[in-house]
Amino acid sequence: MLELSNNVSLADWEIEITQIRAQGAGGQNVNKVASAVHLRFDIRRSSLPLWYKECLLQLADQRITNEGVVVIKAQQYRTLELNKEDALKRLKDLILEAVRPVKARRPTRPTKGSQRRRVDKKTKHGQTKALRGKVDM
Repeated sequence: MLELSNNVSLADWEIEITQIRAQGAGGQNVNKVASAVHLRFDIRRSSLPLWYKECLLQLADQRITNEGVVVIKAQQYRTLELNKEDALKRLKDLILEAVRPVKARRPTRPTKGSQRRRVDKKTKHGQTKALRGKVDM
């Protein structure tokens, strides 16, 4: 069971975890041991609240397919248990990131001092460029 908050959790049957062989260099054991993890989580079939599902489906993330399935591949660690924990943690982080409210941006104005410095810099730069002209003799 994956706890997301005090009143929201995911049951084990909702998360499909399969073992796969890890890619890359690994020595003698790489072709014998399936220590990587492929996690699949179907958003539409899950028991998440409707608001959570909508936020997840609107999230622009390459780990979410067009069908609404989250696919996470974890192969960072050498043991299966650590890779499972890593995949579950990444799923939890993804869901919590999706439901986090976006902070509203308040427009600000530049200060008088910064405006004055910008104009002074522009005039100084213009004077420098004006001095680069041809010299008449």
